[in-house]
Amino acid sequence: MHIEFFTLFPQFFVSPLGSAIFLRAQDKGLVGFGIHNIRDYTHDKHHITDDYPYGGGAGMVLKPEPIFEAVEAVLLGSVPTEQRAVVLMTPQGRPFSQAVASRLAGYDRLLFICGHYEGVDERVRTHLATEEISLGDYVLSGGELPALAVADAVIRLIPGVLGSAESTCEESHAAGLLEYPQYTRPPEYRGLKVPEILLSGHHGAVAKWRHQESLRRTMIRRPDLLQVANLSEGDRRLIVKLEAEGLAENSGL
Repeated sequence: MHIEFFTLFPQFFVSPLGSAIFLRAQDKGLVGFGIHNIRDYTHDKHHITDDYPYGGGAGMVLKPEPIFEAVEAVLLGSVPTEQRAVVLMTPQGRPFSQAVASRLAGYDRLLFICGHYEGVDERVRTHLATEEISLGDYVLSGGELPALAVADAVIRLIPGVLGSAESTCEESHAAGLLEYPQYTRPPEYRGLKVPEILLSGHHGAVAKWRHQESLRRTMIRRPDLLQVANLSEGDRRLIVKLEAEGLAENSGL
């Protein structure tokens, strides 16, 4: 996969892309990154990328020409349309989710347009971007942070990026539920003990406990997820049982 970022602040990406999972994916030859300064595609001596909005109003709007020309220059002779996505990061986009990350991970090329100021010219939305994504119902100063967050969520789903394929299967939201509680050594710290079941060595019992606690945690923290999760009949019976017992986290069942 190759991921491109179109931004007014290319330096924003230098440190993140040179560390952690971004660096690991590059070192393994699984993901490549490109950073493109939108200002490089302007045609005036001041490299102006924004202008006042037609009709008046506060703030400035990013002009269409440099964004179109930047994306088109990078896409020249690139992969077919069905193998790429041009993503506009905007508060007006569809909410980002694990399901969206999984879908994006299927593309060969992802291009992120990072908006700024009051946003981008509407023609970028309607005739250049193939989709719009939002991280949530809040506004940030620009699309750089959201683009990195989406890229992180996507590349970790590419086979081989993480050390174990199981890592992505058991995480929060991967199966529609929050992840179960995690513990490590020592078995007791300041009187706080690891649940005995995790020390038993009984893999079947551990798996059952983890699933129960995953359901319990989701019921407590994100009950809305249960409305769309793919629950079995056994899960539904367990939910009724947990509700009858009263919900409490880390019960050690």
